[in-house]
Amino acid sequence: MTKLHSQAEWIERAHAVLPGGTFGNFAPDIVIREGRGSRVWDEDGKEYIDYLIGSGPMLLGHGDPEVMEAVLEQLPKGMTFFANNAAGIELAEAICDAAACADQVRYVSSGGEADMYAMRLARAFTGRDKILKFEGGYHGMSAEAQMSLAPDRLVNFPQAVPDSAGIPEGVRAEMLIAPFNDIDFVRSLVAEKGSEIAAIIVEPLQRIVPPLPGFLQALRDLCDAAGIVLIFDEIVTGFRLAYGGAQEFYGVTPDLCTLGKIIGGGFPLAAVAGRREIMAHFDKGAVGADKWLMQLGTLSGNPVAAVAGLKTMEILRRPGQYDRLRDNGERIMAGATTALEKAGIAHRIVGDATLFDIVFTDRDIRDYRGVKAADAKANARFNASLRASGIFKSPGKVYPSLALSDEDIAATLDALGTAADALAA
Repeated sequence: MTKLHSQAEWIERAHAVLPGGTFGNFAPDIVIREGRGSRVWDEDGKEYIDYLIGSGPMLLGHGDPEVMEAVLEQLPKGMTFFANNAAGIELAEAICDAAACADQVRYVSSGGEADMYAMRLARAFTGRDKILKFEGGYHGMSAEAQMSLAPDRLVNFPQAVPDSAGIPEGVRAEMLIAPFNDIDFVRSLVAEKGSEIAAIIVEPLQRIVPPLPGFLQALRDLCDAAGIVLIFDEIVTGFRLAYGGAQEFYGVTPDLCTLGKIIGGGFPLAAVAGRREIMAHFDKGAVGADKWLMQLGTLSGNPVAAVAGLKTMEILRRPGQYDRLRDNGERIMAGATTALEKAGIAHRIVGDATLFDIVFTDRDIRDYRGVKAADAKANARFNASLRASGIFKSPGKVYPSLALSDEDIAATLDALGTAADALAA
């Protein structure tokens, strides 16, 4: 096979063998060659400061030497077993120590799987079928999760809008959709349908939109009163907002949570964690055949991913790590505010210092529709300018990492100023 080095050639090859020319994740106009620390390089050798960080898992940066050492020590001992291994057990113990809701853990390979099983687990536990999710909330690629994820057609709540072809019509009937941060609507919906609802699944910080004060606790109270399972999707927020995740940061404990990204240290690993009596439905001997939830996966609890996750979590427990992470984010947020205000551009910086983005609007953001109503063209132009200045980010998120240096942040602030001036011109 001829080895081609030009990025244009790789993009051409990708379009021949990949639908849309992508893996389905990021835009097809860039092919990443390598990552080291806070930076990535494309196949033409162009260098970027990385604020995508693999969509979140590379919180320590690329190729952290301690994580690499742990992985290289494990590789000669075996890469996968389809059986229990000590590293996976130790990681489960660490997760249970960290997450307030976690009595037990069940592994899968992706966050989407974890969310799918969490919803199914709630149904097994309650004997109910309906799931309440929030418009704009991302919970993977299952049929349930693809309801009102990013709808172009805005309909009346609680009607669900499928975001994908290939979903049976019957799935729509079992999904109830609510606006994020509208506790009055949720309360009325639970009053009407509570006896049919197995779970409320929510990103505690929905994409970049923070919960209003008291919103998560009100969900907790509603679920307690109606016998509904509260699921926090912490694939993104787990070990990012705080070591104990959103549960620690916001002080609200769900019944189940889903975890991914950081717990695998850059390798494919995710988990469902939660209360023992709910998790028991994964154990046929404990609940019997009728209430048993079958779950298995070839790479679940993979030892290479487990040692990478363990080392990542050990590093995150060290004093000052979250202070430094937040400081990195706050400096970038402040720089963006300064640049955009100087340029006279209406905007809101939405999110948390550990995960945020700039939304081009003059209105405060509290839900999906607020983000959707913002100026998408301005967002695209701003992000294109950042890319040209060597900033690699998602169209809708900035993920600060612990690998960022003062030099990186200074270069980022320069790029933000350039992008703001370009947008104002």
